[in-house]
Amino acid sequence: MPEIGFPIQSLLPEIRASLQIHPRLVLEAPPGAGKTTQVPLALLDANWLGGRKIVMLEPRRVAARAAAGFMAKQLGEVVGETVGYRIRFENKVGADTRIIVVTEGILTRMLQDDPMLEGVGAILFDEFHERHLAGDLGLALALDVQFGLREDLRIVVMSATLDGERLAQFLDAPRLSSAGRSYPVEVAHFPARREEAIEHQAKRAIEHALATHPGDLLVFLPGQREIARVDAALAGMQPMSAPGELRQARHGGRAPESGQDAPTEGKTIPPHRAAAVDAIEVLALHGELPIEQQTRVLQPAADGRRRVVLATNVAESSVTLPGVRVVIDSGLAREPRFDPNSGFARLDVVSISQASADQRVGRAGRVADGFAYRLWPQSQRLEPQRRPEIAQVELASLALELAAWGSDALRFVDAPPQGAVAAARDLLQRLDALDAGNAITPRGRRMLALGTHPRLAAMLLASNEPSRIALACDLAALIEARDPLRSRSDALADRWQALAAFRNGRVGADANRSALAAIDAASKQWRRRLRCNAQPPANVPAHDLGDLLAHAFPDRIAKQHPQDPKRYLLANGRMAKLFDDSAVYGEPWLVASELRFEAKDALLLRAAPVDERHLRQAFAAHFREGDEVRWDATRRALASERIARFDGIVLSSKPAGRVDPARAARALTDAVRDLGLSALPWSESLSQWRVRVQCLRAWMPELGLPDLSDAALLASLDTWLMPAFAGKTRLDALDESALADALKSAVDWSLRQRIDQLAPTRIDVPSGMQRAIAYALDDHGEPASPVLAVKLQELFGLAQTPRIVDGRVPLTIHLLSPGGRPLQVTQDLAGFWERTYPEVRKEMKGRYPRHPWPNDPWNAAATHRAKPRGT
Repeated sequence: MPEIGFPIQSLLPEIRASLQIHPRLVLEAPPGAGKTTQVPLALLDANWLGGRKIVMLEPRRVAARAAAGFMAKQLGEVVGETVGYRIRFENKVGADTRIIVVTEGILTRMLQDDPMLEGVGAILFDEFHERHLAGDLGLALALDVQFGLREDLRIVVMSATLDGERLAQFLDAPRLSSAGRSYPVEVAHFPARREEAIEHQAKRAIEHALATHPGDLLVFLPGQREIARVDAALAGMQPMSAPGELRQARHGGRAPESGQDAPTEGKTIPPHRAAAVDAIEVLALHGELPIEQQTRVLQPAADGRRRVVLATNVAESSVTLPGVRVVIDSGLAREPRFDPNSGFARLDVVSISQASADQRVGRAGRVADGFAYRLWPQSQRLEPQRRPEIAQVELASLALELAAWGSDALRFVDAPPQGAVAAARDLLQRLDALDAGNAITPRGRRMLALGTHPRLAAMLLASNEPSRIALACDLAALIEARDPLRSRSDALADRWQALAAFRNGRVGADANRSALAAIDAASKQWRRRLRCNAQPPANVPAHDLGDLLAHAFPDRIAKQHPQDPKRYLLANGRMAKLFDDSAVYGEPWLVASELRFEAKDALLLRAAPVDERHLRQAFAAHFREGDEVRWDATRRALASERIARFDGIVLSSKPAGRVDPARAARALTDAVRDLGLSALPWSESLSQWRVRVQCLRAWMPELGLPDLSDAALLASLDTWLMPAFAGKTRLDALDESALADALKSAVDWSLRQRIDQLAPTRIDVPSGMQRAIAYALDDHGEPASPVLAVKLQELFGLAQTPRIVDGRVPLTIHLLSPGGRPLQVTQDLAGFWERTYPEVRKEMKGRYPRHPWPNDPWNAAATHRAKPRGT
């Protein structure tokens, strides 16, 4: 076939030369440069590759198929020969395949299954700017392999829009940049009408563009739902039952008004009326389409008709749509965000980044001069780059992958938040995927192999009965999907029954047919994945759903409150309440798949009843009975009880006998944790000692003094306070002396002496007396200047401001009148004597005649007494 010219071809020798001497490379190349398809082919005969395979990561399935197909075509082959691909549920790789295009989950499995990566010489990360969690994990794993096992492994990170300098520094890698292939694109903001839905604004923009500009149109929309609505708006009908299906339609257009200039970047344009347009083909493009439809969208129209392609951000990069001259950009995308209601990362509609907006514009300039319409106000400012998923999604899957890898000391471009990782590990322990030491269990490895969220994996592995496995597949599909019902019912059983009715050809008025079809298809995929030949049952008791669901949400198993039937005690120790018109009202036990967390009680959004007998059988270790000691806030004393519980749910309680001393000490410590440190018997001297230590930590960090802030003390109560409660059964049995011993236990005797030397409680003044120094912290916990409050006459003859902490910290002197009222606050005593004292003397001498007010305070005798009478 004739060679196709790509801008990146001139850079290919430099790319090969760089990888010959350095194992890592950052490659920046704008859309159209050809990096996705030309770089892998150019590396095939590299000396360092030695005939081994190249694995290229493509974040999206559509792009993976398209890239593999284009490279194979360039070689005059079919996919599966030299070039192949592997994506979920699809494998087009042969015995002689040397370039394998994979999606993110596949790369993670390859690395986990074979860390040596036998037969692989290079890993290419394409479109890394998308910053998916799996992509970040894949890079961290690949770097770990390279540094620890395979120094010869090459890693190339490629993107059109990323912070290449930062990434090159992180990787300690060379950075190369390629020119793109792009024609000029004019940009305008297409105004929305008041309260106009996005599909109607998009429809007006499409009609205007068809009448005003040549070529095909590419319309970026957040997801399938919006694609279906725009498709329906163009057709003048309600949304189709199968959104995004290929269809042909004739749409009326509108022509520009006479004399109206073409809008350009910076202009806000008015809508125009357009002339009729014949034979416009409307196509959808998203990741869930059948391969045949995806392939048709990526090929030129056979009959030359103009096309309107309604696409998700799958068309943003790595795929080329021939003939596109106009881009219409909603400025929106569906991206994963952690949803605390469900416990999963859910796709939310969010504004795209400026980098994504620029990349979308570039799609209009691939074949000729183009035009782009943005459907957001010109005044709206976008974030410069897309935020990495690792910073904003739930991390249970990541924590399980790290446990399987055997190390969490991986180098991430952006480190996962430690709080999110800790919460993820707590959940994985509940699911029996990790043991108490956070090591992966055999069950955890089985869960990981399923390639889904650990909650769903735990449910899918909960039973060996084929019919129950099929039912679990239904539940997994229901939980992952958008709600198929339009009502607010909180019963999960209503959704499953709608699915069962759909399979029998019945769709209720409350149900969405297309949503149920997608759920049914997803359930079939899960059954194939689990090699389950059984069909889902036609009818099941409601608690059968809950019995399975409990394995996904053991922390959300709930028991009805004994006094309030609308409130439930959750296994995680929290409370939840039902809607007033709840469909699950009256059930003694529930398991919630969705909760809305609020300040007091969570709200049960979706739940299913669960059988207590099943819980006692499947979760036997979570049912416990024993003596517990708790703090009774009303009596301000300990209470010992015999309590039966399921995790955090108290099932029954009755008084027990004598309080066990060890449990008493822990219960009193927990009481302080709840009540706060103010519940302890602080003396003024101990409070000042604590402040002095905090001040010295800031003034002399080299001393290594312990942190005695509220947060630090509360976090370490078990270490310093619990031993002080030994043998005590009441909070007030701890006296000031015992508290002081407990607090000072972390500081050895020599260091305590040093504290007293550096930050003394009192200081000698010229009058021969000792006066107190007051220490304090500001609102931010930082040291305030220590204060010496002293009568002015006691400092006669003292020229310099006293200092502490080996002369590092001056005291703030509050100079007092003989009556104890402040006359001056200063840290410059010499300046006070020289400039301010004469005025103070003039004013105070008549008010306090029995006290000395010498003309020369520098040489006067300091005193704390008044003059004798008659003098």
